Amino acid sequence: MDCRHPASLARFWAAAMDGYAVAPYGEEELARLRSLRVHDPEDDPQVMVEGPQGSPSFFFQRVPESKAVKNRMHVDLVGDGAELDRLLALGARVADRHPGLVVLADPEGNEFCLIDG
Repeated sequence: MDCRHPASLARFWAAAMDGYAVAPYGEEELARLRSLRVHDPEDDPQVMVEGPQGSPSFFFQRVPESKAVKNRMHVDLVGDGAELDRLLALGARVADRHPGLVVLADPEGNEFCLIDG
């Protein structure tokens, strides 16, 4: 997923999805960052979010331009009103409402749906 700040967007999505976490930074990964003259993982231009075994991983990469059109990928989550409150507390915002689902935007404006479940 293209974004302005991979570390913070990766943390949002890791928290939004059950069983997901930002990939840990081992010595090899820290060496990769140093080779890019990046000394803090918070400034990493490429961050991976991993899920349970067999689940897809999400890769966040810094790009200079802001989101201008619809997403290239759309994620749907299932939940109820408590889940909506949790996602809003993480930094999502409501973009639209439809019967049976709420369209949300992540902190960088990428739309996703929360389907009543």
